[in-house]
Amino acid sequence: MDTQVSEPSDLEVSWAVDTLKMLADPTRLRIVWALLHGEHSVSRLAEHVDAQPAAVSQHLAKLRLARLVRTRRDGTRVYYLIENDHIRRLVTEALFSADHALGDPPAHHARQRALSAGPRAAWAVSEPGEGLTAPRTRARAGDSA
Repeated sequence: MDTQVSEPSDLEVSWAVDTLKMLADPTRLRIVWALLHGEHSVSRLAEHVDAQPAAVSQHLAKLRLARLVRTRRDGTRVYYLIENDHIRRLVTEALFSADHALGDPPAHHARQRALSAGPRAAWAVSEPGEGLTAPRTRARAGDSA
């Protein structure tokens, strides 16, 4: 099957660049990563990313304007969630790509390794998308062990 894909328009390229710029901030990327696991309030996200709720709220406002996240209201509470599966895949793949660049075989390949070891080993590993875990983290300069 031969599928032709047309060149992206200038507007599409501009939108993609803006999306990538929005995700280039470490705090915003951590916020979006937390939202990959489900909806959260500002206070829960602040706990997840170890930031002040006011700062998280400002980041969420930018992410919402960029249409990367959306809200759901429950009474007086506001919950944030990922806008669509494209953003989910973009962030997941970017972080898994970083995992590859940092060295050893990444944890997200456990299922592939288990499948190549045989059917019994594969049963011990969850299905893709279940129990999504953050890529390994490396100690940063100045972090205490």
